[in-house]
Amino acid sequence: MPDSAALRDRFATTLRSLLLPGPGDAAPGAAGDPYPDPYVYADDLLARWAEPQRRYHTTGHLTAVLDRIDTLAEYADDPALVRLAAWFHDAVYRPDRSENEERSARLAERALAEAGVGADGTAEVARLVRLTAGHATGPGDRNGAVLCDADLAVLASAPDAYAAYTTAVREEYGFVPDPDFRAGRAAVLEQLLALPGLFRTPYGVREWEAPARANMTSELRGLTI
Repeated sequence: MPDSAALRDRFATTLRSLLLPGPGDAAPGAAGDPYPDPYVYADDLLARWAEPQRRYHTTGHLTAVLDRIDTLAEYADDPALVRLAAWFHDAVYRPDRSENEERSARLAERALAEAGVGADGTAEVARLVRLTAGHATGPGDRNGAVLCDADLAVLASAPDAYAAYTTAVREEYGFVPDPDFRAGRAAVLEQLLALPGLFRTPYGVREWEAPARANMTSELRGLTI
């Protein structure tokens, strides 16, 4: 289970790195800091990521995405903004609803503006969160490529870890009858496998593309037997 104290510190460090004190203001984290306590936002987000309806979209997934962003940071234009987007990208999550990314983006817009992140940074985080609805990045979108690759890297897991991932996803959709789930999951896999490439960063293409396709092909075969 991820260390919640360490996660809180990671969020606070990232948020503070984006806050610029005005003339005469103390630096973020120093005595007299004019900004809200970043740990308040960290605690709210961690509570969301620990909600009981989650089986895959948990703090374990959040931690994995943050770790992968660290691996891919050299490919991002604004790694700190990408890390904040990771925190918010599934902050609102109901498996029976389709507007999770939009609601998560709106949460980011409200929270980050209140926390003191500038308008441009807040807008970029919200854009990245919305991007995770389809993982479709445009040419030159380095921030989007890093976030989407980090989010999709679970597809390239070792076989046992991939099996645990698919089991957790099935549990999140436990309210869906098995035939409907199998058909829907197969459609998602077929759509992904039809893409010319799943990953955008050089690291993702080199390290994750082949094992991800092998895992999905194997899963699809099992769903359509």
